[in-house]
Amino acid sequence: MAITLSALLATPALKLQRVGTSAVADVPVQWVAVTELEDPKPFLSGGEVVLTTGLRQKSATSQRNFVRHVQASGALAIGFATGLSHEKVPAAFLDQADELGLPVFRVPYETPFIAIGKIVADSLSAEHYARLENLLKGHQVLAAALLGGGGLPQLLRELASMLRTDVALSQYGTVLFATGGSAPGVGAGEPAGVPDRAWHRVPVATGLKDRCTLAIAEPYQRDAITDYAQSLISVELSNQARRRASERAVVGQLLQDVVRGTLSGSDAAARLGSAGIDTARRQCVVLADVATGQRRALRTLPLPGTYDDAVTAVVDDRLVIAVPESDGESFSQALSAYLHGAGFTAKVGFGGGYAQPSGLRWSYFEARESLTRGQAVNQPDRLSLTSLLMASEDVPLADLAAEALDPVVAFDERHGAELMLTLEKYLAHNGSVAAVADVLQLHRNTVRYRLQQIVDLTGYDPAVTADRVHLYLALNVRGLR
Repeated sequence: MAITLSALLATPALKLQRVGTSAVADVPVQWVAVTELEDPKPFLSGGEVVLTTGLRQKSATSQRNFVRHVQASGALAIGFATGLSHEKVPAAFLDQADELGLPVFRVPYETPFIAIGKIVADSLSAEHYARLENLLKGHQVLAAALLGGGGLPQLLRELASMLRTDVALSQYGTVLFATGGSAPGVGAGEPAGVPDRAWHRVPVATGLKDRCTLAIAEPYQRDAITDYAQSLISVELSNQARRRASERAVVGQLLQDVVRGTLSGSDAAARLGSAGIDTARRQCVVLADVATGQRRALRTLPLPGTYDDAVTAVVDDRLVIAVPESDGESFSQALSAYLHGAGFTAKVGFGGGYAQPSGLRWSYFEARESLTRGQAVNQPDRLSLTSLLMASEDVPLADLAAEALDPVVAFDERHGAELMLTLEKYLAHNGSVAAVADVLQLHRNTVRYRLQQIVDLTGYDPAVTADRVHLYLALNVRGLR
């Protein structure tokens, strides 16, 4: 600590003598200022000891003015040198100081001002050095915590210990880690469960739009170690994001090979196992699809710690999560809530839980088909005929769908005939002309006329079972593309 005013006055070598009745505060001296100006206030910043010989203070008025200006500047005390222009501290000077409560001390002729300044400067230098030394030790402790296997949680524990308060780290609206059992409410100024506690928030830059924040529980005093912790957290989260992007790209390519059927059997099981997917266990595939402008973020998006057992990948701009032995619906509900809390416009679909690479592939197609429902969370149809065809990559689905439906779509675009809508409703209502007429508010003969137009355009008759199946599959495939 810097030397206090009381300790400075008590230094034997200086032979300083208190005069007047003002109490001496036990506060650190920030600097020593030597001046003979009548108004030194513009050159003082507060916390100084002001030294003067009184050379220009010939009158009582000038002496009182000097004291008033010094007191207004926030100085701690005045040291008045005797034996030069004054043999003792002038009475008017001392009276004004006592009236304002400003301590005054006499500096004997044999004590040079520089001796007082050197003691204060040495104490400030020692304090600064001690702070730097402590800061360097703090840097070493935080770096060792992060790199020693404890990761960000251990770094945050050490930081909380140094700051003597709780800390919490949040990203994408979710608290990643918090000390002390309480964490700040996301997006609010108060922690969950501790409404009377305030938090100081420090943004952490990661290069992502992730709302990453380091929260420090009040009372908190500014500490340079926080800046270093902020930098370490930023670097670590950025590194984690790069690792996730790389891993998801690699696993995504592997899953594509499995999904397309180019990798199967024991080879697929071995490669999936090396990626962390144990196909001997039942695996549930969950897919997350987000708005077009947000898809890039799926490459690096972290998942909450409760998903540690899940393996993630990106396939066709969707986040793919393989979850072992899990209830797909509850997992998907939690994932949907997390994504929406993180600011994503998202829909989540899931498949059943199946073992073996073929089961993983089947679960993927179930999840992908479920996304066509467009809900926040989408449950699949088990053993869907459409999913079965999707799983057969050698079937030219897009071509079959285009061959059957493109003439109808083109006719609608030219004439606004709503043939596609009529076909969808006809298939959805099990071939009931009356039901379609009721839903579309048309005459039954109009519905029959439209169905005949579809037959003329496509060659497929929705009233014939085989043709109806073909048109049904074409509509579903078209909805998946």
